[in-house]
Amino acid sequence: MEPISTPIHASGVPTPIKAIPISPANTPNSIKFLIGGTAGMTATLFVHPMEVVKNRMQMSGEGGGVREYKTTFHASRAIHRSGGLSGIYAGLSAGLFRTATYTTARLGIYQVLLERFRQPHGRPPRFFVNLLLGVASGGLGSFIGTPAEVALIRMTLDERLPMTERRNYAHIFNALVRITREEGVLKLWRGGVPTITRAMIANAAQMPTYSQAKQALTSTGLMQQGFPLHAVASLIAAFVTTAFSLPVDIIKTRYQNMKVIQGKPEYTGIFNIFQRILRQEGVFSFWKGFTPYFSRIGPHTILTFILIEQVNIQYQKPYISDILVEDFTATCSRTFAQTYTYLIRMSSTLSIFSGCRDPSYHHLVLLCQPYFTDNSISIAFYLNENSSMFTIII
Repeated sequence: MEPISTPIHASGVPTPIKAIPISPANTPNSIKFLIGGTAGMTATLFVHPMEVVKNRMQMSGEGGGVREYKTTFHASRAIHRSGGLSGIYAGLSAGLFRTATYTTARLGIYQVLLERFRQPHGRPPRFFVNLLLGVASGGLGSFIGTPAEVALIRMTLDERLPMTERRNYAHIFNALVRITREEGVLKLWRGGVPTITRAMIANAAQMPTYSQAKQALTSTGLMQQGFPLHAVASLIAAFVTTAFSLPVDIIKTRYQNMKVIQGKPEYTGIFNIFQRILRQEGVFSFWKGFTPYFSRIGPHTILTFILIEQVNIQYQKPYISDILVEDFTATCSRTFAQTYTYLIRMSSTLSIFSGCRDPSYHHLVLLCQPYFTDNSISIAFYLNENSSMFTIII
C-alpha cells in the first residue's frame, strides 16, 4: 500500500483530508461476523443471570409437581442464596460459547443476506423476504450452536439435582468432551429439532420485527435515527420473540436436560413432552418463565443491536488525517460505554440480583466503578439491606 501524503496549501499549511466513508455494502463479511459475535458476547455478560433463572423456572413443577419458584424475584433470590455469585452465573462459559457460535453465525449470516437482498436506495427487504432471511440465518446458526446449548442447559440446571446425580462440568470444553466420551458425539445435538425450531421462530420474529419497527418509527416521523430508536425497536422485537418462541424453548430445555433412568429416558420425544406439559401443567405453562426470558432477551437484544449499529457506524467512518484510521478498539470501548449508559438510564432502576449480601459484590462494585467513571457513565451503586436487592440506580 502506497504511503498517503498530506496536500500542502500554497501558504505552507497542510490541507485537511476529507473523510473517506466506506459503503455498508463494502464492509467485509468477516467484520460483520466479528461485530455480531462481539456484540452478542458483551450482552451475554450482563443478562446471563436471567438465563439461569429462566431455565430453573421452566423445570419448576415438572410433571405436575410442586413449583419451586413463585416469581422471577423469588427464583433469583433462592438461586443466589444457595449458590452465591457462582450460582447466578452458573454455566457462563457455555453461555459465552453459545453466543460465540450461534449468535455470531446467525447475526453474521443475517447481515450478509440483508445486504444481498436490499431494495434500491438502501431500503430493507420486504417483510416476507426479511422473514425468510431470519428463518434461514436462525436455523443455520442454531445447528452450529446446539452443542453449546446442550452444555448450557445442563450446567445451569445442575445445582437443582441431588449431589449424587450432578454432572459437575468444570467448563464448556469439559462438558463437550465428557458428553462425547460418555454419551456419544450425537448427544451433542440432542434436542436439535426444537433448538433449531426455536431459533427459526425467534429469528423470524426478532430480525424482521426489529427492521420493520425501525422503518415504521422513522417513516411515520415518530422517531429519528439514534439510541432511542434502536432501543425501542429492540424492545418491540424482544417482546414478539419471547411470546412466539417460549413454548418451543421450554420443550427444548426439558428434552436436553432429561436423564436416562434404568435405561429408559424420561421422555420418548418432543411430542411426548408437549403432551405431558399440556395435560399435567396446563396450557399456560408453555409460557412459564416469561418474565426472566423477556428480561434476558430484552436487554440482550438492545445491547446487541445497538452495539452492532454503533460499531458498524464507527467502522464505516474512518478518517484520514495525522492518524490514518481511528483506533478500532477505542471506538468499540466508547460505543459500549454510550450504549450501556443509555440502556441503564432508560431502565431507571434495574434490579439484577436478589439476596445480595455476599462481600464479593462489594469487591465487584469497587472493581467496576473506576471503569464506568472513566467512560463517563454515572452509576450509583446502592445495596438495600432491608429488601436485600442489589440495584443500579441512575
